Amino acid sequence: MWTPCLVSSTTASGQVTVRVGHELIDDYLHFLSGRSRRNSVLAAGYDLKVFFAWSAKEPADVRSRDIVNFVAAQRSPRTGAKVVRLNDGGAGLSSRTVARRLSSLSGFYAYLLARGDADVTTSPVPRGLETRRGRRNNGRAAPLVRTPKLLPRILEPAAVNQLIAALRTARDRAMVEAMVLGGLRRCEVLGLRLEDLRVGQRRVFIAEGKGGHERIIPVSSRFFTTVAAYLDTERPVPVTTDRVFLAMKGRTRGRPLSPAGLDQIMESARGRAGLSHASCHELRHTCLTRLREAGMALEAVQAQAGHASIETTRLYLHLADDWLAGEYRRASEAIDAQAPVAGSGS
Repeated sequence: MWTPCLVSSTTASGQVTVRVGHELIDDYLHFLSGRSRRNSVLAAGYDLKVFFAWSAKEPADVRSRDIVNFVAAQRSPRTGAKVVRLNDGGAGLSSRTVARRLSSLSGFYAYLLARGDADVTTSPVPRGLETRRGRRNNGRAAPLVRTPKLLPRILEPAAVNQLIAALRTARDRAMVEAMVLGGLRRCEVLGLRLEDLRVGQRRVFIAEGKGGHERIIPVSSRFFTTVAAYLDTERPVPVTTDRVFLAMKGRTRGRPLSPAGLDQIMESARGRAGLSHASCHELRHTCLTRLREAGMALEAVQAQAGHASIETTRLYLHLADDWLAGEYRRASEAIDAQAPVAGSGS
């Protein structure tokens, strides 16, 4: 029996290779690397490693009952392990994590079926659980794992000001402002190159958006002022990279700042500011929520955020309290206007 082991390496040309130690799985991860971002391939590799280490089976020997038992095992209480849970009312791993692992397994078996040479004739991953409602609704099945739709946390303006005041360099302030003023994702901030800064237009070109999608978005002049101060006084020289945000000290000086490096900057600033929470994604959510509250059209918020679906952007309708309150007030006033006046005869 083979032992799953996740190994990630980078070739001289910069291509990332992810392997688990099984020919079929490694072929799938290589196939996936041609159509997905590095983090997506790593996540799929880790998910497949976890499942096959748990099942101790060859891919062709996996049955649906193995998948169902795997879901139950992932959701069972755990001790002695570092587990990140969401507040979804369950034990063990979060439902989102389990759902992602099911998605990784489903993608893997879809690939094996497409190949047609792996002794796999049907996917063992159940499409869902049949219900009476599903039979009436075009056969739609209930998912094996239900993932709750949780509203993300955002920061109040005072908390944003506290965080920015706690940052020690113009580089750090520029990165935070890119997220809280432009709505950039963490990976998009770290992926910025010098040529992506359209200073005259006050726009930024996002070449490494989620899903490989590019976009050009406006960003406040405040960001460009801060990033100019960083480039003039702090950015290491000479360097061989055109990435905007670089490490400024230590062995990695002059190299592109890593996600772990940005997370450490955020954690330290959050502590100095006395904030209980302030993540990169919360800064992005804060920006998009404020834009919606200020009256920006939902389609414009979608373009700014780089969302593939408008349904994802609709989340900010619920975060923007003024929108819901205004809609309710107008509806309530209309209802009151139609109500009969007390004491009037009929």
